[in-house]
Amino acid sequence: MNRSTQQKALSSDTRMTILRLLSAPEKHFSEQWSADPAAFGVCMSLIADAIGVSQPTISRHLDLLKQAGFITVRRHHKWSYCQRDDAAINEHLGWLKDELFAPAKAD
Repeated sequence: MNRSTQQKALSSDTRMTILRLLSAPEKHFSEQWSADPAAFGVCMSLIADAIGVSQPTISRHLDLLKQAGFITVRRHHKWSYCQRDDAAINEHLGWLKDELFAPAKAD
């Protein structure tokens, strides 16, 4: 995984908000009728509405989160559904902790 892409994905307040919302999809997206938000994921249009941005804007944010490996996206008919990948997020946090607390290298 490209660590710089992951860092970039986490550097946006909007993308962090998306990840927080997707941590409890049944709470934040209970109005979704097309599929169980916890089991199947959350429709991109509902995420855009929750954040208050346009479809093209949310698509760019979600694409970067997908490139970073922090979400998965699946298509069903004409809609795309997003789920948070907690394993990938935890792996990145573990790597970051190891990097930050590693002994300094001598030059």
